Amino acid sequence: MSKKGFTLVELMVVILIVAILAAVAIPIMRGRIDAAKWSEGKAMMGTIATAIRAYCAEWDGPPNVEDPQLDLTTLTIYGNASDLGFRVGDLTGTYFQEDLFSILSGTYTVRTNTLDYVIEAQKGTGINGPDSYTLNQDGEWTAGTL
Repeated sequence: MSKKGFTLVELMVVILIVAILAAVAIPIMRGRIDAAKWSEGKAMMGTIATAIRAYCAEWDGPPNVEDPQLDLTTLTIYGNASDLGFRVGDLTGTYFQEDLFSILSGTYTVRTNTLDYVIEAQKGTGINGPDSYTLNQDGEWTAGTL
């Protein structure tokens, strides 16, 4: 009579192979999960960038000032996103809140019709990876320190 089934050695080999595959796959999946979480913050930064461009497009120009020496053809934009008209909760998601976003610099020059800005997002709740990302007017993303 022959016995059918797996030996203990065969079962241990299978368990070893599964453990090796899991050890390789888990870090890869973890990085993808963090990238997906950061996509929420990046989408909100894109919304802020659109608001900056709209704000500059609707700007009526400098106020009337008596001193003709003042160069009021440049609009400076910096601070919080709420300064652009976002309401409470507009920039609140699962991993990011409004206070994690800031406009580091922004300049719109009327004479040359040029807009330069840098928006930063700090790392949100439950995210590993870079401490921050920045977005500039050219659509370039820069990761902060790990």
